[in-house]
Amino acid sequence: MNPVTDVSTIASPDRPDGSANRTGLLIIGASQSGVQLAVSLRALGFDEHITLLGDEDHRPYQRPALSKEFLQGKVDKENVIFRSADYWNEHNITVVKGERIERIEKAPDGSGTAFAASGTQYPFSRLALTVGARARRLDVPGTDLDGVVYLRNADDALDLKARLGKVREAVVIGGGFIGLEAASSLHSMGIAVTVLEYGPRLVGRAVGEETSDFFLQAHRKRGLDIRVDARIVRLVPSADGRSVKGVELQNGGVVPAQLVLVGIGVVPNTELAEQLGLDVDNGIVVDRYALASDGTTVAVGDVANIPNPLPGAPDGERIRLESVNNAIEHAKVAAYSLVGRREDYAGIPWFWSNQADLKLQIAGLTLGYDQTVVRHDEQRGKFSVLYYRDGRIIAADCVNAPLDFMAVKNVLAKGQNIPAEAAADPSTVLKTIATDG
Repeated sequence: MNPVTDVSTIASPDRPDGSANRTGLLIIGASQSGVQLAVSLRALGFDEHITLLGDEDHRPYQRPALSKEFLQGKVDKENVIFRSADYWNEHNITVVKGERIERIEKAPDGSGTAFAASGTQYPFSRLALTVGARARRLDVPGTDLDGVVYLRNADDALDLKARLGKVREAVVIGGGFIGLEAASSLHSMGIAVTVLEYGPRLVGRAVGEETSDFFLQAHRKRGLDIRVDARIVRLVPSADGRSVKGVELQNGGVVPAQLVLVGIGVVPNTELAEQLGLDVDNGIVVDRYALASDGTTVAVGDVANIPNPLPGAPDGERIRLESVNNAIEHAKVAAYSLVGRREDYAGIPWFWSNQADLKLQIAGLTLGYDQTVVRHDEQRGKFSVLYYRDGRIIAADCVNAPLDFMAVKNVLAKGQNIPAEAAADPSTVLKTIATDG
């Protein structure tokens, strides 16, 4: 092998078009799923050259810490980097930073050329899209004011950290995971935080009503000012018209803020897939083996719309998952496809969110649930909601209850069940009542 680590070492000065040497696999998107795809392929014995290309001017890094440990200063940027330069060198993987692909031409056999904004061309034998998603933008007057920020990537996090020294009051727009994680981090740093959620409850897309209400009460008890059903009219400018000084609500009130952090969800980056003519529907539509509609391109992670991977899920049920666990497991499925094997999604989808001292773990998917069981141990600060469909457990939200989480995760993986009536007693250890029926 001829190891390379920088695009300048594979670009040929003799080529007037500025193209690079052909790579066996071009992975567009230096994300968690992109990194895992490259790592998994090497573990499976794939020995062709791999190019891992990203549009950020950073080495591939982990995103979850950005709203928590990194923002709070508990870890530095070196702690969130995925792999050392030596790893990429030793495994014949080229990492390309700060390069944005604008157009792709592809042949029926899966080979083609990607054209970058810089003018460099990247010929490939196979293509993988691990392009993730971008922050959804807020559409009200004043979003261009200084002090209005988003938190999706490393540059966003670095910009946010640089602003905090002058911030006394902050508004977080959006009561999802990112919004609540960031709000908790800012509050822990002595900043007065108001969370404005458009919907009637917190984390409405990911959890049920019982868990939403638990988080609302718990965060208010810990000092966050949380307002649901909040209707924003505009972001109010300072006297000089340059900076934000508050958020005006429909009821006429203004919430003061020197910083407004917007966290209202993400939009999958499907532009390249659309240009290629791939099927797109809330993400790039792929089959159970991560193959897109052309039969050769793989799409992985946050950008992929996949068949529900839970055992026993209804035929045709699809979902787009935004989690580290999915990025890893789905990348493994794609790696098998690229080496000519067909392997199903392994394991049970799971998620986590750390918000102050509230450690949420979610096992399974709540699609189509028709019954819930709440387990609340107030004395020990533990709270779980179990979700059922047709009498069978399909998911659980577990706050500071890791044993409940592990029990449900294992039961789902084994195709077992936890009887709802027996689970209602919070003192019952769930793993002891798992049944095969």
